Amino acid sequence: MVKHTEPDQTLVKMPPLRAVKAFVAAAKYQNFTRAAEALCVTQAAISRQIRELEIYLGDELFKRVGRAVELTTAGSIFFDAVQLSFVNISQAADRIRKKTTSRRVLTLCCSPAFSAHWLAPRLPSFFSANPDVDLNLITTQNFLSMEPGVRPDIFITKMAKVREGYRSYPLMHDVIYPVCTPKYLEQHPEIRTLEGLRDTVLLNLSPYGRSQVAEHIDWKVWLALHDIDLDARPANGPHFFNANDYILLVQMVLNHQGVSLGWDHLVGHLVAEGQLVRPVEQELVLKDTLHYLTFNEDKEDDEACCRLRDWVLAQL
Repeated sequence: MVKHTEPDQTLVKMPPLRAVKAFVAAAKYQNFTRAAEALCVTQAAISRQIRELEIYLGDELFKRVGRAVELTTAGSIFFDAVQLSFVNISQAADRIRKKTTSRRVLTLCCSPAFSAHWLAPRLPSFFSANPDVDLNLITTQNFLSMEPGVRPDIFITKMAKVREGYRSYPLMHDVIYPVCTPKYLEQHPEIRTLEGLRDTVLLNLSPYGRSQVAEHIDWKVWLALHDIDLDARPANGPHFFNANDYILLVQMVLNHQGVSLGWDHLVGHLVAEGQLVRPVEQELVLKDTLHYLTFNEDKEDDEACCRLRDWVLAQL
């Protein structure tokens, strides 16, 4: 004979959890439309579920105040209880997920140029040595006005102090020199001199729309520091191209379209591989400024995060 289990009265008396979830969202945002957006449902669905819950409880949970809603006394009592329960459920689920997954997700923030020209070529070696780590990359030109709530594990910037709660490690100085392809140099042998370089097609990094937290080096500044006046270019000479996108400029150089200034930490590997060459030996070394790795101090005990930090430091 099959023994029937008595109904669990606690579970039987539980209100519909979908309706409770809608109620928590509506109480949190005090707006049915925003609650619907947060749960990826329609406002009508939120209203229907709230009404279903009110019928179940036999009392009104909200009162309308203009376009917003406020909790009634009954709503406040119910919200205090279910919010705590939902927080406990969420935290327990998070702990279980972290135990059952072997992968860690780390967040790194840097400039688009650094991510494209320095990080991307080296990432395979990092992932090969750290198969348990996934990387979340955020690129920006303005590290001082990021979205609220974004708190990367690691920044790579030209600022020693990005925000509170981060420790900075100095990385390297800027070393800047002209670069072009071997083919372009062969077609324009005159660029082996600074005067010839001045008069060729120059691809220039402009400051517009870029972060203003560090000095800006362009062709006019670089040539002036080597006693060459950019304004002495022939009026009918080759074009002078400006762009605030360094990734674009490097691609144009690789397409044999002219000469650009190369930041050694970004294009040094292309020079080493022979894809780019230095038409002149002159360079500019900015010894008074540095790039920094800034590390979230809250992650000092996070073994995976420390591995990413140490890998970047070792690479540089």
